[in-house]
Amino acid sequence: MEASQSCVIAGGGPAGMMAGLLLARAGLRVTVLEKHPDFLRDFRGDTIHPATLELMAELDWLEEFLALPHQKAPDLHAEMGGRHVTIADFSHLPLSCRYIAFMPQWDFLNFLAGKGEELPNFQLLMGHRIVELLREGDRICGVHWENDAGDEGDIHVPLVIGADGRQSVVREQAGLEVVDFGSAVDVIWFRLSRSPDDPAPAMSHAGPQQGLVLIDRGDFWQCGYVIRKGGFDDLKALGLTAFRAALAALAPLPSKRFEEIADWDQVYLLSIRMDRLKRWWAPGVLCIGDAAHAMSPVGGFGVNLAIQDAVATANILSGPLRDGVLSETDLARVQARRMFPTRATQRLQRMMRRKRNDKGEAAPRPPGFLRMIARFPILSRLMGRLIGMGFRPEHISKDLLHDQS
Repeated sequence: MEASQSCVIAGGGPAGMMAGLLLARAGLRVTVLEKHPDFLRDFRGDTIHPATLELMAELDWLEEFLALPHQKAPDLHAEMGGRHVTIADFSHLPLSCRYIAFMPQWDFLNFLAGKGEELPNFQLLMGHRIVELLREGDRICGVHWENDAGDEGDIHVPLVIGADGRQSVVREQAGLEVVDFGSAVDVIWFRLSRSPDDPAPAMSHAGPQQGLVLIDRGDFWQCGYVIRKGGFDDLKALGLTAFRAALAALAPLPSKRFEEIADWDQVYLLSIRMDRLKRWWAPGVLCIGDAAHAMSPVGGFGVNLAIQDAVATANILSGPLRDGVLSETDLARVQARRMFPTRATQRLQRMMRRKRNDKGEAAPRPPGFLRMIARFPILSRLMGRLIGMGFRPEHISKDLLHDQS
């Protein structure tokens, strides 16, 4: 492995892959270390927002990207009080694509990996884990890695970027302080088959105590069932029959469909967290994406926010890295640029979630914020802008739009 690098990135998710690609296009030698041997993990964030699609257009990749299988959602709906309500309308956005594209995240990441293969100074190493951050005094100066074959080694770099998710090894070893906002819920993900005569359901189909999200995957439904925090064991104790009945009471699908859930191994528990770092950086290291701010799945903001972090990182740091003058001030500039949209998005997510009592039971009515949208439909355009574009959409610097590697 080449030891002389400009940057090592921990994590081959959306933030890590996009940051690596853009820094490599700036002429920097970049290595992305992804601990898994492939990207094939189900039930990861897969909402490609209009702002992310706009970045694909800026890179002249949009047509090729949209050739991949995906479903389009020009708006998002919820059921409230027995009627369908448009929560977010993307049709008026001043962008190339006025819809959310639902695409399995492994397809998105494989697409980015393919673009990386075209760059001689971009290296993606699958099945490689960061074991330890290397230090020179108070400064992070690289990483010690190991892979699935039992090999290990060191890479010395001016910058380590932690994009390794909400369980980030980088942020833990760098000693960065986390502010935890807590969560009253978890989500259970599972699949159901899809029939051509199934109704077109609301994206978020809410019941009086629980919530059920249905995402059209073409030949199957991807389903998310909201439960109280830590309630999965209690749910299993009630048995599969009770679980299937609870789902059938919420879904606009035939109750017989839920008999497809024959074993608890068919469901996946996502433990919801919402937090952010007080400081995203230390000398020689920067965290972005979920490593800097774990998001709730409400609104599907996580992927787009991570991508926006990556663009800001490349825009701000490519020059100092290329000139060999990277400073703590540069790292602080990235956080300063991205802190407002992070705070605002997390605040919006908290407004969108239902209040719960001490027993974890949901309030009987949707949050007042969503009831306001139902009362004044014009507000769905505002929500379309906040969800589709974010609070501070980034654009790729002209210096990065043309490969300099």
